[in-house]
Amino acid sequence: MTTLDASAESVPRVPAQHTAEAAPEAPSAADPMMVGLPSFVVGSVALGLVLIGYVPATAVGASLAVIIAATGIGLLIAAGWAAAVGQSAVAGVFAIFSGFWLSYALLVLGLTHNWFGIDATAAVDTQGLFLISWLVIVGMLTLATLRLPVAYTVLFVLIEVALVLVLVGTLQGSAGILQVGGYVVLVFAAVGVYLFFSSASTATGGSALPLGPPIMR
Repeated sequence: MTTLDASAESVPRVPAQHTAEAAPEAPSAADPMMVGLPSFVVGSVALGLVLIGYVPATAVGASLAVIIAATGIGLLIAAGWAAAVGQSAVAGVFAIFSGFWLSYALLVLGLTHNWFGIDATAAVDTQGLFLISWLVIVGMLTLATLRLPVAYTVLFVLIEVALVLVLVGTLQGSAGILQVGGYVVLVFAAVGVYLFFSSASTATGGSALPLGPPIMR
């Protein structure tokens, strides 16, 4: 015991402050939001710009390169990542929205190239069918977010409002209502940016941004 005590006393002690500074920080847990949110935002911005008239009304496919290659595929990658790390709810949401964006692209391409044999008189109702179907799914997802921080619920409510506006604008042939829907799309894209900054902050060793308390506990 005397030998062990002497050996311990002969080792110089490093002050606790220096020990804390020298210790590397533990890496943050893998977060598929870092891919999923930017993928969602870029497609939303592209679609919003189309709806508000940034490009001519005849250029309905202007956003498709972004929506297919970045948003649809990016969300699929994020969904696979989320599933791999056991985040089933995140994986489900990203996979569903990948389906939304890819099906939107397929709808636009199919109608403009007559892939589905739908004549011009049924084109508006076909778009209405698409929008109503996704209104149901997004409404379901909105209710499912009530146990999450309120920022996520706000995001889904804005998506639902945008879908309603685009549906009404499409059925009524109103460019003004479609334009309002486009601005709502840009607003929910901004919410997505805020959520990304929160994830990026935690991924780089900081604190999450305030996201608000859940509506339902």
